[in-house]
Amino acid sequence: MSFRVLAPLLIVIVLLLAAGAAVRQARLPPADFVFGNETEVQSLDPAVTSGQPEGRIIWSVYECLCNRSAKDQSATPGVAESWDISEDGRTYTWKLRKDARWSNGEPVTAHDFAYSFQRFLDPMTAAKYAQAMWYVKGAERYNQGAAALKVGDRVEVVLPEPPKGALPHARGVVLHGVLTGIERDPEYEGQELSEEDFGKRHGLVIEIDGAERRFRQEGSSMPRDAYELCRQVLLDFAEVGVRVEDDHTLVTELNEPTPYWPELMGFYPMAPVNKTCVETYGWPTWTYPENIVGNGAYNVEFRRIRDRIRLRKSDTYWNKDAVRLEVIDALCVDSLTTAFNMYETGQLDWLTKAPPLITRELLKQEPPRDDLCLATQLGTYFYSINLTRKPFDDVRVRRALMLALNRQQIVETACAGERPARSITPPGLPGYDPPQCPPHDVEEARRLLAEAGFPGGAGFPRIEILYNTEESHRTIAELVRKQWQTALGIEVRTRNEEWGTYLNSTHQLQFDICRRAWIGDYLDPNTFLDMWVTGGGNNETGFSNAEYDRLILEAGQETDAEKRFGLLAEAERILMDQAPILPIYYYNSRNLVRPYVRGFYNNLQDSHPLQDIWIDREAQGPNEYMRGCVK
Repeated sequence: MSFRVLAPLLIVIVLLLAAGAAVRQARLPPADFVFGNETEVQSLDPAVTSGQPEGRIIWSVYECLCNRSAKDQSATPGVAESWDISEDGRTYTWKLRKDARWSNGEPVTAHDFAYSFQRFLDPMTAAKYAQAMWYVKGAERYNQGAAALKVGDRVEVVLPEPPKGALPHARGVVLHGVLTGIERDPEYEGQELSEEDFGKRHGLVIEIDGAERRFRQEGSSMPRDAYELCRQVLLDFAEVGVRVEDDHTLVTELNEPTPYWPELMGFYPMAPVNKTCVETYGWPTWTYPENIVGNGAYNVEFRRIRDRIRLRKSDTYWNKDAVRLEVIDALCVDSLTTAFNMYETGQLDWLTKAPPLITRELLKQEPPRDDLCLATQLGTYFYSINLTRKPFDDVRVRRALMLALNRQQIVETACAGERPARSITPPGLPGYDPPQCPPHDVEEARRLLAEAGFPGGAGFPRIEILYNTEESHRTIAELVRKQWQTALGIEVRTRNEEWGTYLNSTHQLQFDICRRAWIGDYLDPNTFLDMWVTGGGNNETGFSNAEYDRLILEAGQETDAEKRFGLLAEAERILMDQAPILPIYYYNSRNLVRPYVRGFYNNLQDSHPLQDIWIDREAQGPNEYMRGCVK
């Protein structure tokens, strides 16, 4: 049969399939509340995610020791009904509520949090936010693996196979001993090795039950006949400041007083995971809707890739009587324009981010819309530079790119009320005045580029700006491309990737320059600054500066607020001078929320817990919590 004959038949089949899909979609029972969650979530594993779309779902499916107030993001009781702080501010004793339950009916205990924190810190988990736990005694060394060990340390040796009779994806057999020697592969003597390479080029001598044994980690070059194989060797977790006193009492011991520790304990990567679920199904299968076990206000009923995640109110949640929405749909809509059209046609109750250009037009409407909510947000939009690639290892090149940015043009063209940024830390945090990078200066940018060996852009390699798929990111990337080409005479192209691929590319440093953003995890400048330390999980630039690391470390140990902010300001000055990142603008939140939605408050982190939201269908006026928010 010829293609001409087949073609009409194929078209009919495609149309029938599309019609069938539409019918199936129409038959889906409606949710009580529907919102656009922007992009497809990367994962529902709290330990490995880092984006706002993931956070909205994870905060609903899991509950941390603390919750965060919908009004001001302060710490409120979660699984921990109360907590005590020692006089020196270093020890927190968490009292867990006895009626907290997993969705499978099992009680949530202090052992679940200890297990989850250990998993979070395990180097093999590769948690991007692991550094947030480094405030805990011994947590940094545990997270850094074998490279952080010293002779005399108590260690744990994880063997490749799980214990006999254990669940199929359980951790391997764990041996405990004392490190008595570190032996290096002679071929690599005198060479500087990364943390990852350390385990591959060293053997470890460990005394276990009075006898010395030699171990090599998986992938090691050490001779097989002389060393036993193990998965990894870590600092003994008993040396980490996480202690279970009983089923409902957990203790965390910190290196230094950390006043925002309760807020951090309400951050979604700190959520507990169910050990039985994780070890029965393994990663990532344990996160699938048919397997996942949570302890939050909602359960995942189903997930349709590139469509929606449906959440249903949990019958086992301790505070279920206060949860007023039965079914919630979180839609995956990459295009902000499409999402806005869905909102305008009544398909969404909440749009998390109105498109900038459309927002401008909405602000001109008379009378003013009562569903448009613009508010200051603790966030910065910026570009990261990959310092591991030439010519970006030259600070003059990076500073030239920084000086050639016309931020005012960007915000006037692609934004809606946002302010140009010249620091990574947004203004507005009481007591902290962030140091700024230099203003737009094309002549100085050209001079620096010439000094670096590229006069007029001659000889400069073609570079690429990476961004995740979204109209506003594309608009900004095109503006920056034209600015750099015009001002510096260099060739620039752009590349977009869907969210999951983009996250992998940035994590693996597979880019020249990439679009990034950071929303503060807590109300302190440290949340914007400690991520740039050497080897930080969210650094993703290759930037490393010993003085910067020292200042961040000292700030973490300083109890005087004024001195502490001074140390952080010194660190930010280095960051702006060295230019591994290029601040572009400070965020405003741009929510569109139906007037009948209740429990929605403006806050600096633009975080809106779904369990606090409810619907008042009889309401005629604007949401009382949103009045006066349009600026």
